[in-house]
Amino acid sequence: MTTVELVSVFTVDGEGGNPCPIVVDARGLSASDMQDVARRHGHESGFVLPAESDDFDATFRFFVPNHEMEMCGHATIGALWLLARQGRLPGDTIRISTRSGPVAGFISRDRNGEPRVEITQPAGKAVPLSAEQCDDVLRALAVGPDAIGDGTPCNAVTSRIKTLIPMRSPDALNALDPEVGDVEAVCGRIGSTGLYPFAVVDRAARLFEARQFPRSSGYREDAATGIAAAALAFGLLDYGLITPDDDEIRILQGRAMGRLSEIRVRIGFAGGRPVGCLLGGDVALMAVPSR
Repeated sequence: MTTVELVSVFTVDGEGGNPCPIVVDARGLSASDMQDVARRHGHESGFVLPAESDDFDATFRFFVPNHEMEMCGHATIGALWLLARQGRLPGDTIRISTRSGPVAGFISRDRNGEPRVEITQPAGKAVPLSAEQCDDVLRALAVGPDAIGDGTPCNAVTSRIKTLIPMRSPDALNALDPEVGDVEAVCGRIGSTGLYPFAVVDRAARLFEARQFPRSSGYREDAATGIAAAALAFGLLDYGLITPDDDEIRILQGRAMGRLSEIRVRIGFAGGRPVGCLLGGDVALMAVPSR
């Protein structure tokens, strides 16, 4: 019988975060079985499988209610956190095979002995949208140009393409109320997997806030989206909103859903060029395992 453990990833003081069902031993589950777990719980779900070669320690797969995903940041962090708590990891550096490519996980411990997890993401790149595409996105968000801050909306990517939209203020960000069909349609037209509007909270402190409206995941909004936050970190570099160093970037998300979350990103540099990032955040158990 399959055991599903529910965690919340990217929590703030043990609250909020993005709920995530995890199966730490998914041997024997078909793709249909895995998607059924995501459908039953209504959230992105992670599944741990044996490594398929000596180059990796494990294989991770990810499903949302509507389809399989190549990569899911919070499910990866949540799965590693559970595996570390249960003593199932071979060490503190874990090599993971995903459908988007290899991911490394790094495990440390806090003062109470609880696991802290960071995972790698590749260097991101951002491509500004055309004026026509920008107008299309604003119509989908049901706002005018006055709601937008400095900078041109862009498609940014580490593992999946997300559309970054700089908003004038956190209030303007949290007032957004787009229709699901409009989001799905515009994402299809511009080649994006989700709209990720954001606002500056405290530039000097490298604190930002964002919301994620996914293209076709089977739900309207995400409480915390690690892959989108990683893409945003590289977008912030291009917008000139952060200095090019490895200081921590904090991205709040989920406030409008009543599930305030915090995602932490550190960009790595070599020879002055960004070469990737580390993505992390706090995790909490939400419920006893279900079957």
